Amino acid sequence: MGNLKKVLKNKGYSKIPLIISGTNHLEINASINGITGRFILDTGASNTCVGVDKASYFKLVSKNSKIKAAGAGATDMETLVSTKNKIAIGGWKKEKQKIVVFDLVHVNEALKAHKSLPVDGIIGADILIKCKAVIDYASGNLFLKNKK
Repeated sequence: MGNLKKVLKNKGYSKIPLIISGTNHLEINASINGITGRFILDTGASNTCVGVDKASYFKLVSKNSKIKAAGAGATDMETLVSTKNKIAIGGWKKEKQKIVVFDLVHVNEALKAHKSLPVDGIIGADILIKCKAVIDYASGNLFLKNKK
């Protein structure tokens, strides 16, 4: 097989550099509603999320949700949901993206305890599946399929 980067470029993918945190989490920069933030890339998270403390920063209009969040040692956390958001990751863009809003303090405390920078949210499988994401660990890049 040829060079992965070249193959994916020919298939209409955008390349986004990954940031490897001190905790070995994969992080990326993305923008929500035109505002850039730092996000953990989490293939095990079913939904893309933003911390409740960052909801107004990203101009999220949220309403109560029946979704319960769990992860990183916390369970049954109350959430809000925000719809009709614009998200951009590198050259990939989507409008009308649903984003779950919940308390990410426990995540950021764990990151800080390991001398890593806090994050604004999590990019989850909902987006990764939609854009046919490819994670290339060898090159340290994420590739997202652009719409035609």
